[in-house]
Amino acid sequence: MKHRTMNNYGGIIHGGDYNPDQWLDRPEILEEDLLLMKKAKVNCVSLGIFAWGHLEPEEGKYDFGWLEKIIQRLYENDIYTILATPTGAMPQWLTSKYEEVLQVNEYGVRNYPGKRHNYCPSSPVMREKTRQLDTCLAEKFGAHPGVIGWHISNEIGGNGGDSSCHCAYCQDAFRTWLKDRYGSLDQLNATWWTSFWSHTYTDWDQIKSPSPRGEDLVHGQNLDWKRFVDSQLLDFCKEEIKAVRRHSSLPVTTNMMEFFKSLNYFKWAKELDIVSWDSYPDWHSGADELQTAAQAAAAHSLMRSLKKSSFLLMESTPSVVNWRQVNRLKRPGMHELSSLQAVACGSDSVQYFQWRKGRGSSEKYHGAVVDHRNGDDTRVFREVTKLGERLEKIASKVIGTCNRPRIAMVFDWENWWAMEDAKAVDNNLNYQTVFLDFFRPLWELGVDVDMVDMEGELELYSVVVAPLNYMYKKGYVEKVRAFVKQGGCYITTCWSGEVDDSDLTYTGAHPLEDVLGIRTEEIDVPDGYCENSVRYQGADYRITGLCGLVHAKGAEVLAEYQQDFYRGYPALTRNTYGSGEAYYIASLNEQSFLKDFYSEILNGKGLGCGLQVRLTQGVTVNERSKPVGENGETEKVWFLQNFNREAEVVELLERYENVETGETLSGKIELQSFECVVLTGNKREDYFEK
Repeated sequence: MKHRTMNNYGGIIHGGDYNPDQWLDRPEILEEDLLLMKKAKVNCVSLGIFAWGHLEPEEGKYDFGWLEKIIQRLYENDIYTILATPTGAMPQWLTSKYEEVLQVNEYGVRNYPGKRHNYCPSSPVMREKTRQLDTCLAEKFGAHPGVIGWHISNEIGGNGGDSSCHCAYCQDAFRTWLKDRYGSLDQLNATWWTSFWSHTYTDWDQIKSPSPRGEDLVHGQNLDWKRFVDSQLLDFCKEEIKAVRRHSSLPVTTNMMEFFKSLNYFKWAKELDIVSWDSYPDWHSGADELQTAAQAAAAHSLMRSLKKSSFLLMESTPSVVNWRQVNRLKRPGMHELSSLQAVACGSDSVQYFQWRKGRGSSEKYHGAVVDHRNGDDTRVFREVTKLGERLEKIASKVIGTCNRPRIAMVFDWENWWAMEDAKAVDNNLNYQTVFLDFFRPLWELGVDVDMVDMEGELELYSVVVAPLNYMYKKGYVEKVRAFVKQGGCYITTCWSGEVDDSDLTYTGAHPLEDVLGIRTEEIDVPDGYCENSVRYQGADYRITGLCGLVHAKGAEVLAEYQQDFYRGYPALTRNTYGSGEAYYIASLNEQSFLKDFYSEILNGKGLGCGLQVRLTQGVTVNERSKPVGENGETEKVWFLQNFNREAEVVELLERYENVETGETLSGKIELQSFECVVLTGNKREDYFEK
């Protein structure tokens, strides 16, 4: 698919969700908003996201006049529109007339009308009404010069964390999906291991979705239901895309939600022209900002990795949210820093939910650029304006660049789904949390990281880290074996290679025993009297989670357990395989172990921070680049970010130029609290090549 972009005018998109449909009785509001948007350096808004009731106030009767006037007035003021399909919330006439469009929960009870994402993706009526409206919108606005892209629905699947509908339509669709997948009941029963508790299926109609009312302990069935729910929602989204493309060639996106468990975003990204997402880190919630900052960086990196391309920050708050138990204001400087962090990790936009606060209902106190009564005379508005000015200054250096890491981490949704259902040694074990623990030390070292699932291309990277790789999908073992044999460095952990992609355990040897050079045996959870540590490079490190008991079978032992009956067992091994090497970290350890271990690996391979700088704790770097010339040279831009609540001094070991001021910087420089400096330097060979 040809790459499409929404910022072909050369700037960084700055704006956000605009809901003028809430103010149609106040025409003066639009005129005030236009003046304020221009002052705040806003160049794009998202329109129509929840406007179905105004766009189709009665069945089959469309009213697009108000939307046309607003799109045109925005365009006349150099403000572009990303136009949404409004299916995230259904109008009352639809849910009153057609009960089938409403979801049924896992207990078989149909939901009442209301809220968002309350629709059944299998309902023929819902699909037809959506197709009709989307087609009409595309026919009306698909060629308008002010419209630059399509925003398909909104936060799809985000219905309190449960994306599933269990109605009769969905049950039938699930059975059809299973027939396509397995072909026969014999194959399904063998794959699901239904001889367990005599639950063998003898007729397709016996199969229902997992439910506390019935069967929810057959792991293969649970896993396939999650695959089906993801597939069915994606199919609904594809139908929306198909509808708008009947009359429009504009790029499409939908706003994703970080590490959202229910949807496999690697599959979704294939259907989108551009990846976008909604970022709401919980700043100022802990002793420092570093854990939150690392998690935000991981989420941005995931979004960039989905298409290995720049993405859009579709939503963020300029100050506060209203849906946490405690909702804190962003402290001065944090809005600027957190927004530039998104750009540093690959975003070509900074957009907000929302432009103007509404007067009523559940989001009336959610943060916005414009509050209820103060216009432009607020701290938030001034900070948004300042950021808009900065984005204009750096745009020429940023647009066209992207982060190009040589390090990847394996994050796989189906692995997540299977692992949380394992009923094994530690049912509190959280795949996402452990993954982020393995990401954070790399972030602290100023090293960009891509994320791949088990279907991704490993050969693009020099180092691949796969924590808690519990499930091995079909073909993954061969892919890892080839990667290491050809010179790659593969790092994995305990609780990896346990089951195949049907969630059936492997028997016999570990599937990668030859590559890892070990034999796995038991897994322990140190707690209380049996706490343990590992010794690596002469230092002891506390174990914080699982302990795998393994035996070296040709691998070099680099660290050992220090306590309990498995004292002296290997805790870290290295095995040479072909031209590469594979490391096995047998236990989950404190962060300092990972940072020291990563440093040793990356320094040996010349894969450290691309900016020549001595970093301090809480100061990190992201690098964006683009090729220039024909000699493998690249033009690079670095974002040097201080997430500390106090000023920090770092030392630049080469001369760099401040993109915004033109000032030459070298040696020791002071970064203020929550400050980000954007730097360029001399062109050098692209170190992305192995």
